[in-house]
Amino acid sequence: MASGRAAARVALAGNPSDGYGGRTLAVCVPRWTAEAVVEQGPPERGRPALVAAAVGRFAPLTGCDCGPVTIELRSSIPREVGLGGSSAIVIATLRALAQHAGLELDPMELAAAALAAEVEDLGIAAGPQDRIVQSLGGLVAMDFSTGRHERLEARLLPPLFVAHRTAGEHSGVVHGSLRDRWDAGDRTVRAGMRELAGLAAAARDALAGGDAAAFGACMDASFDARARMIELDQRDVRLVEIARAHGAPVNYAGSGGAVVGVLTPDSDVAALRADYEPAGARLVELELN
Repeated sequence: MASGRAAARVALAGNPSDGYGGRTLAVCVPRWTAEAVVEQGPPERGRPALVAAAVGRFAPLTGCDCGPVTIELRSSIPREVGLGGSSAIVIATLRALAQHAGLELDPMELAAAALAAEVEDLGIAAGPQDRIVQSLGGLVAMDFSTGRHERLEARLLPPLFVAHRTAGEHSGVVHGSLRDRWDAGDRTVRAGMRELAGLAAAARDALAGGDAAAFGACMDASFDARARMIELDQRDVRLVEIARAHGAPVNYAGSGGAVVGVLTPDSDVAALRADYEPAGARLVELELN
């Protein structure tokens, strides 16, 4: 028996410019994980599409046929609220298959294979951010114009929380329309992506310099740039409004359904949690260090 895991992902700044040659800053959240367990044996009937796509990518990635195997999947990542749950399933499966075959995967090759499984094999509109941060692990500043990605110490981050809805929408709905507008040369989208890339770079520098206020401002500005480009779900906008009413810098944690915010020294977590409950959202304090 072999197993592989991948953690949820929370975007902090610059998203969703990753699919457009931009820059992002994101961190893995180890409290939420996907795990795949592989055993030798006849394949199970009705294999989930994400798992099947991962299996199909394993041989081209490694040059090794995994043979007939059964794969058990478990995930604690909240579904379809923009926390990287689908990419975590693919990466966990590829890691489990690699352990089963006695192989070690290069993180960037793993990320590329996971992205291809979703985009090329399943037709899901997605960018590379999730797979890269989930393959490298921890806190990562990503530059998609150069292909250079930097791991940072998670201890640089201020205290964070995530508030996520209990029901969401597949991210491909959001990403698909945005891609169409980008391809058509939409000036608002083009300018927004440039702005987001700059904000991700500034957020990275703020963390490195220990400037929590500047970092939070980059999170807030990332949401504002998104709002100028995309017609947002008002349920998600409400999650942002609640955080801001409590003085918390905030951004979308992904494509929609969850937000990530900074807990300041003046934050009243109990009051913040109480305000999120009527909005159908759950607040979780993140432990990353």
